[in-house]
Amino acid sequence: MLAACGLVLLPWLYVVATGLPETTTAARWPVAWAGLDALEAVGLIATGILAARGDRRHPTTATATATLLVLDAWFDTTTAAAGSDLATAAAMALCAELPLAALCAWLAVRALRQRT
Repeated sequence: MLAACGLVLLPWLYVVATGLPETTTAARWPVAWAGLDALEAVGLIATGILAARGDRRHPTTATATATLLVLDAWFDTTTAAAGSDLATAAAMALCAELPLAALCAWLAVRALRQRT
């Protein structure tokens, strides 16, 4: 069922890629970004605490947190205006978000390999 849902989304990608406006004004923009950053902070804190305690649930939080960090890097860089905004977004992605995502992914994979 999940694979079928994924296949149904493929034509939708074309609709989104060709039908959305190039720019838009978003309501509650600061709330959206603050919420994403809050979820990342909770994920990093939870993953750190669970991993330090040797809790078997830390791969779950690590995976979710890695996903959030990659999404943050993607949206930061793709929505940034050219110039200093884009440079800042790229620097944050390359120096913070993506390395933290890689660390979280590594923690999850390592823990799952140890279980098998």
